[in-house]
Amino acid sequence: MKLRLIPSGLSVSLIAAAVLAATAASFAGVDLSAVAQASAAVASVWVVAALADLAWSRRAWKHSEVRLVRRLPSAFAIGVLRPVHLQLATGGTLTWRCEIFDHCDPSLRVEGMPARCRLYAGKLTDIEYAVTPTRRGEIEFDPADLRVRSRLGLLELVERIGERDSRRVYPDFAQVARYAWLAGDRRLQEIGIKTYQQRGEGTDFKQLAEYRYGDPVRHIDWKATLRQNKPILREFQDERDQCVMLLVDCGRRMRAYDVDTGIGSGHFDQVLNAVMLLSYVALRQGDAVGAMTFGTPEGDARVFAPRKGAHALNALMGELYSVQPSPTHSDYLSVAQNLLRRHHKRSLVIVITNFRDEDSTELTHALRLLRSRHLVLLASLRERVVGEMISRSLDSAEAALDVGSAHLYEQSRRDAFNRLAARDALMVDAEPQNLGIELVNRYNAVKRAGLI
Repeated sequence: MKLRLIPSGLSVSLIAAAVLAATAASFAGVDLSAVAQASAAVASVWVVAALADLAWSRRAWKHSEVRLVRRLPSAFAIGVLRPVHLQLATGGTLTWRCEIFDHCDPSLRVEGMPARCRLYAGKLTDIEYAVTPTRRGEIEFDPADLRVRSRLGLLELVERIGERDSRRVYPDFAQVARYAWLAGDRRLQEIGIKTYQQRGEGTDFKQLAEYRYGDPVRHIDWKATLRQNKPILREFQDERDQCVMLLVDCGRRMRAYDVDTGIGSGHFDQVLNAVMLLSYVALRQGDAVGAMTFGTPEGDARVFAPRKGAHALNALMGELYSVQPSPTHSDYLSVAQNLLRRHHKRSLVIVITNFRDEDSTELTHALRLLRSRHLVLLASLRERVVGEMISRSLDSAEAALDVGSAHLYEQSRRDAFNRLAARDALMVDAEPQNLGIELVNRYNAVKRAGLI
């Protein structure tokens, strides 16, 4: 077992004391040859002691057979603090004083490293520290460095210990979890989700229920009414077994960081949060969800075929979790043609992008092509910083210029956005943090109206 070593704090202190003593003796008029001989003797003693300490420590360390096991979560979420446990099993009969540093991925913010500990013979030592991922994708944990104090305390042995581990960092599922909790508690209005409780609506049969005043008479099941000797109503639900296709822009516009609100506040991270929330809602309602990315370098586009069921959300995030926005131009017409070649069933196609007025012509052709077969919803991100600039006070000439420029930019963008709207067009223009709520509300409205 190869061990590196460095002088310990005790050795540095002893050497410094010897140097100071030799310097003081020289200034005191002691013969220089005597000072040199004394210094050589002290150095020789330290070297012999250090070599003996090294040999003893290496032998004892080898017999201790220290093993490290890293306990990691199965996956991480961006911006979410998670604990990591290092468990060190020690054999032999000796106790060791150590300092450990775990080599985490550079994208992680680490709290609690390096850590001091004692390794007791025959016992398991658990060390906990915390990490916060700052970007999605694969992260690596390399073997840890362990600085072990030698038996006499003259040296510190540095050993690389443990195995290499890797994990995935996903988007934050907090919004989905909160939606699920509020849906179970019937308080979705707290996050802006509009709910509609209407009996007898929709086209798919759901269940039989007792008639209540105000229910439509045309939905009364007369056979069940005769059997139960009381009015029985047929209840319907929104159509199921439909398809939602998400076209996610990964081009240069999605690289924006609007306002510094913490880790995971970039536009693309917010888009993935919205994709997760909408997919969760659609899958719960029995629809299939698929996705395609565009605006990436050639060969990097991701395609997720429409799937149904509870496991489809995990599979979708397994496909999209590592996607990063690129400096590439987003080709709207190309992705529209690609979707028409791959997907023939009429679906709700949701195009998520960051629209600019100069994209109007190209995007108009792409939307017209998609509408020839599908119902299309265009969702665009609106920069929060523009609204903040518009609301600034006009307390200086520079502020007035900024406010005027913000108004001009907002007006030109709004005009171009309105020109894209056809008679049957569906549009969403929302700030990144509100995109998921807006998409869910529009999806529910489309389902309720039976437009797909």
